[in-house]
Amino acid sequence: MPVRPTAALLPAVFVAATLTACGSSSGSDPDTVKVSFKQSTDNSIKVMDTYLADIKKQFEKAHPGKKVELVPIKAPDSEYYTKLQQMLRSPKTAPDLVYEDTFLINSDITSGYLKPLDPYLAKWPDWNRFIDTAKTAARGEDGKTYGVPDGTDTRGLWFDKGVFAKAGLPADWQPKTWKDVLTAARTIKRKVPGVIPLNVYTGKPVGEAATMQTFEMLLYGTNDGRTDPLYDKANKKWIAGGQGFEDALAFVETVYKEKLGPDVSDALDPNVMTRVRGEWLPKGRLGIALDGSWLPQDWLPGSGHEWPEWSEKLGLAAMPTQHGQAPGKVSMSGGWTWSIPAKAGNPDLAFEFIKTMQTKTNARKWYVANSGIAVREDVAKDPGYATAQPGTKFFTDLVRHTHYRPAYPAYPKVSTAIQEAMEGVTTGDMSVDEATGDYVDALKDATDNQVVER
Repeated sequence: MPVRPTAALLPAVFVAATLTACGSSSGSDPDTVKVSFKQSTDNSIKVMDTYLADIKKQFEKAHPGKKVELVPIKAPDSEYYTKLQQMLRSPKTAPDLVYEDTFLINSDITSGYLKPLDPYLAKWPDWNRFIDTAKTAARGEDGKTYGVPDGTDTRGLWFDKGVFAKAGLPADWQPKTWKDVLTAARTIKRKVPGVIPLNVYTGKPVGEAATMQTFEMLLYGTNDGRTDPLYDKANKKWIAGGQGFEDALAFVETVYKEKLGPDVSDALDPNVMTRVRGEWLPKGRLGIALDGSWLPQDWLPGSGHEWPEWSEKLGLAAMPTQHGQAPGKVSMSGGWTWSIPAKAGNPDLAFEFIKTMQTKTNARKWYVANSGIAVREDVAKDPGYATAQPGTKFFTDLVRHTHYRPAYPAYPKVSTAIQEAMEGVTTGDMSVDEATGDYVDALKDATDNQVVER
C-alpha cells in the first residue's frame, strides 16, 4: 500500500494545500471554474480524476476562453467531510463546485454553506429526466434543491466462490436470515483457515461506512420494512435505542467476539475499505463482504487493481432481513451530488459545468465507470447501461428494497454516536446494553432531546 500522511497530520497539511490551491478568492478569475472533488486515497484509483479530466476538455472546448481548475481532496470519507466544510466557510477557499455526500448535505444547507439551485434547474430541461427519489436526496427542509445527484448506490453481500467451495458452501448462496450469514462465516472459519470469514465495517475510523454499510443494513432489516427504525417522521423525533438497535449491535459484537471478522486493529484502520477492495477480495483472503455496488470500479481496466476475473470469482447475494420477514431483503442507498457553495465566485459557470457532466452520454459514462446506479430515467432504460458491467442489474434491482438515511441536520452527529457504540462492542470494551445506553445519551445531546423511547 502507498505511504500516506498520518491522520493527525492530514488536516494541517490539507488546510495549507487548500489555501494555496484556491488562491485569494474562488472568484478572482471570472473565466475559471474551480471544481473540488473527493480523490481516492488509493493512488492507483483514478476513476473520478479521469472522468473529470474528460469533462474539463469538453467544457473548455464548448466554452472558448473559459477554464476549469480541478481541486482534488485526498482523504478518507470522515476527513473529507471536515475538510470540505473548512473550505466552504470562506470566499477565499470556497471553490465554485463541490462534491457532497447526500448524508451531509442538509447539515451544510443548515450551516448556510450551499446555494439553492432552483433558478438554474427551472431552466434546465434535463432535470425532468432525474428520478424523484434522487431529487429528494438533495432537497433541504426548506423545500429548495441544493445539489444535482450523479448516481445512487445499493448494498449487498459479496462472497468468494472459491472460499465457499473449500468450505462446502453453495456457489449460488442466498441467505434468508442473519443466522444464515453467521452460519456461513462460522463454517468458513472452521474449514478455511487463514481466510477472514466476514467483513462488516465498524467504528469511528471508517466513519459513515460503519453506520450505513453495516449498522443501518442491519437495523433496517429488523422490522417490517415499512417504518423507519431510526427516525419517527410523524413526530419528528429520533428513536432512542430499542430492540432492533440492540440486535444490530449484537450482530456486530458476535462477528468480532467470535473472531469471524478481521483483527480488530485492521477493522479499525481508516484504510480498511481500500484493503477490502484492493487486497482481501482480489487475493482470496475474504469470504464474505457486506459492501456496496461500486466495488468493481477498482477492478476495471486502467485501475491500479485490475481484476478482470472478478465476476467469475465473486458471487452476489442480497442482505436478508433479520428473521427472513417480509420483504425478505434489505438495502441502503445514498449517493453524491454536485453542489454550488454559497460563497462561490462563479456560480453560473459552475452550473454550466454541471450541465456538461450531466448530458445523457456523460451521465451514462460515469455510471459505468464508477459502478454506479443510474438516477436518470433515460439512462436506466438504456439496454447498454444494464449490460455494461456484471452486477449492474443485481444492484439496480435492489433499489426496490432500499432505504434512505434520515438525512436531517442532526444526522452526522447521530451517525457518529452509532459508530462509537459499534466500536465499543467491537473492541469488547462495552456490552451491548452499555453501548446502547451511551448511544441514547449521545443521541439526546445531538438532537436537543428530540427523541422518542422504544
